[in-house]
Amino acid sequence: MADERPEDPAPERRGDAASKAAAARRMRDAHSWVDLQVQQAMARGDFDDLPGAGKPIEGLGSQHDPDWWIRQLVERERIAVLPASIQLRKDDAALDDLLDRQPTETMARQVVEEFNARVLKARYGIPEGPPLITMTRDVEQTLDAWRERREERRRDVPPDPEPPARRRWWRRR
Repeated sequence: MADERPEDPAPERRGDAASKAAAARRMRDAHSWVDLQVQQAMARGDFDDLPGAGKPIEGLGSQHDPDWWIRQLVERERIAVLPASIQLRKDDAALDDLLDRQPTETMARQVVEEFNARVLKARYGIPEGPPLITMTRDVEQTLDAWRERREERRRDVPPDPEPPARRRWWRRR
């Protein structure tokens, strides 16, 4: 038993070399397999009536742009990227509406504080675009105005009519 030796790894190496040769052959012949698949698909009519058939490929003739995919994403998704100063102006104009959608005072306070943090970050950061004229909001004054608008909305809502009295099952006809 002491004379037992581990199996000779030479057959594994031979199998490994054969598999590498087969893989190399497959890689070399892959283009012909792909061509065969395309020809068969054409014969079946898989490429007939595709959208854009007979039309030039959009943007093919223009000069090379390495960021073409970003431009297409912005156009397709209609993403608007504004400088911080302009975005903050828009956000300041819409802040009261955003606050009115907040159900609790804690959430409204968080929205105002986040807005103020963005204004301060833009103020102390490197300026980009037009000058920043948006001021931070006083949190307590803004929340007082939010409370007043909330109470006004509550007063404007008519009370729910009382539901009809329920009749017991044994008194029903």
